[in-house]
Amino acid sequence: MSRTTPLDLYRNIGVMAHVDAGKTTTTERILFYTGRSRSMGEVHDGTSTMDWMEQEQERGITITSAATTCFWRDHRLNLIDTPGHVDFTIEVERSLRVLDGAVAIIDAVAGVEAQTEAVWGQADRHHVPRIVFVNKMDRVGASLDRCINDLRDRLDARPLLLQLPIGREALFRGVIDLVAMKAVYWVAESQGVEMRIEAVPVDMLETALAARAALIEAAVEQDEAVMDAWLAGAEPSAEALRRCLRVGVLTGAFVPVLCGASFKNMGVQPLLDAVVDLLPAPTDIRAVMGPSPADGEMIERAASDDAPFAALAFKVMDDNAVGPLTFLRVYSGRLQTGAVVRNPRRGLDEVIGKLVAMHANHREAVDGAVAGDIVAVIGLKYTVTGDTLCDPADPIVLERVTAPEPVIEVTVEAATADDHDRLQLALARLVAQDPSFQVGVDPESGQPVVRGMGELHLEVVVDRLRREQGLSVQVGQPQVAYRETIASSAVGEATHPRPLDGNSPFARVRLRLAPGEPGSGYRFNAGAGAFGAALPWIEKGVAAARESGVVAGFPVVDFEAAVEEAVSGPNTPVSAYEIAARAAFQDGLKKAQPTLLEPVMKLDVSAPDEAIGDVVGDISSRRGQVSGLDGQSGERVVKAIVPLSGMFGYARALRSLSRGRAQFTMKFDHYRAVPAAVADRLRTRSA
Repeated sequence: MSRTTPLDLYRNIGVMAHVDAGKTTTTERILFYTGRSRSMGEVHDGTSTMDWMEQEQERGITITSAATTCFWRDHRLNLIDTPGHVDFTIEVERSLRVLDGAVAIIDAVAGVEAQTEAVWGQADRHHVPRIVFVNKMDRVGASLDRCINDLRDRLDARPLLLQLPIGREALFRGVIDLVAMKAVYWVAESQGVEMRIEAVPVDMLETALAARAALIEAAVEQDEAVMDAWLAGAEPSAEALRRCLRVGVLTGAFVPVLCGASFKNMGVQPLLDAVVDLLPAPTDIRAVMGPSPADGEMIERAASDDAPFAALAFKVMDDNAVGPLTFLRVYSGRLQTGAVVRNPRRGLDEVIGKLVAMHANHREAVDGAVAGDIVAVIGLKYTVTGDTLCDPADPIVLERVTAPEPVIEVTVEAATADDHDRLQLALARLVAQDPSFQVGVDPESGQPVVRGMGELHLEVVVDRLRREQGLSVQVGQPQVAYRETIASSAVGEATHPRPLDGNSPFARVRLRLAPGEPGSGYRFNAGAGAFGAALPWIEKGVAAARESGVVAGFPVVDFEAAVEEAVSGPNTPVSAYEIAARAAFQDGLKKAQPTLLEPVMKLDVSAPDEAIGDVVGDISSRRGQVSGLDGQSGERVVKAIVPLSGMFGYARALRSLSRGRAQFTMKFDHYRAVPAAVADRLRTRSA
């Protein structure tokens, strides 16, 4: 495939925000002004292009990230619109894992919100440069100053204003471009396509000059020659300022801030200019690195068509028309239809049958892909989210996408016996698509258990089973996804079957269990011995046994299991090691001070002053701990840490406490040991 756009003109970007900040509305305007769409879709009436799922259109929220490609000033923008709801945080995580830059959208009225902090932290973790767009400047209560303070205080960022608003709230009508020192107004009758460029209003000139001086002072720090000229009295040109600003964004020295009102079609074109001028191309990003599957030595892949092929599968989506679609970010090399590529994690080869470019849920066939592209492959057999695809002759393993642990679960069961097998298959397909969604089995009833990030997450899963798969399912009440762990080291041993004499077949396994770091999951250690063919079966036994702990039957996490002994008698099938390993694990678990853990949530409640006392009291009654009280007179934000077990039905209770005026966001924070009374109750229930 020949390259049509130079690599340095690529911008692989994501749009991220708290729910209802106007993220999808802004994306719809981007598609319209770049010519990708002929009309503006709207979230409120279910016509947005990027929110294509029925559930998204009905609920007015983004559930799954959607990718598209558009062009602005000859630059190719590969754009991903991500969800703002905390239950779908995996969509943000895997998108930021493969993107080079991001636009963070902030509601000018609400300022930085809980999920703003979450997605900002994800961008920090993946070292993604970003710019900020303060949206909804036309709303009552909009305050750019408050948003700037929030960026400093809550996100520990260094915001740098590139624009000032002209007019406040309902009188907002344009912006002052501090780089060009011009006023920009949008013509409403043209849907914002036409702009008027005028002189800065006289009554704002002094304020604009002061803001521009601060902008110049921060920008010239990024270029010694420009700084020297400025100190000598030479005013930097607009071009020189943009060059300095770009350096500052790429190095993380500051975060540029723009403003507008997307729904009123104001501010989007300058935002696109900032994406092109300030956010990185693939060539600006450090070469991707990963170990060689052969010897573990770290190697790198430069962003070049001539380097060996390497791509990361960051998302799998099931399309009823064509089957599984695997989304790839191509980091290096070229990919052609019909090519054979290696999946090093599986040690298997995949054949590229058909490549498509995606525009939300619409597919456009392409012959190939080059470095910097984001494409989808139809019909891969073995590849799942987080897998690497690479040149078989020059393999590399790229860093996988990390998924959060589910915190809530419900039982699901097919309404008819005929649907039982279809349900199992449908759940397996959903697990392949969503790494934050898990499926297990209730140890008491034998029913399938689905685990997710919140009530909304599981509600959407069940809705998809009914709509997309045509399944009639019965759903149990939501339950907390408790976990178990160990507080000390112990040795467990078991023999299967118990030998009758010296010539009887048997397998004996001895395991040492040790506590791990919180959040570490579990680690299987092969130990120092040479256990050969027994190891895979022992590991399989430990993996199965950890699904049901000894305290209350919940999965065991945050531990390491090391093999100390594995011996067998004559003619013993290797599968006997699996059964022995299960029993050895259970034996060691009982000796290692098993402890029950519960998920603890970070809760932010925005409520009017008169309801704050009742809100705080209610949180305390749910075993919550208030950690802070932010905001100004009129409306405050209560910050708290609260166990998930006390939060079912909270939305209804909060409406009653505040007469419908309060809102809340809640996300998983950590697991902690449950109080003795709660543990005893759960033990009794599982007995």
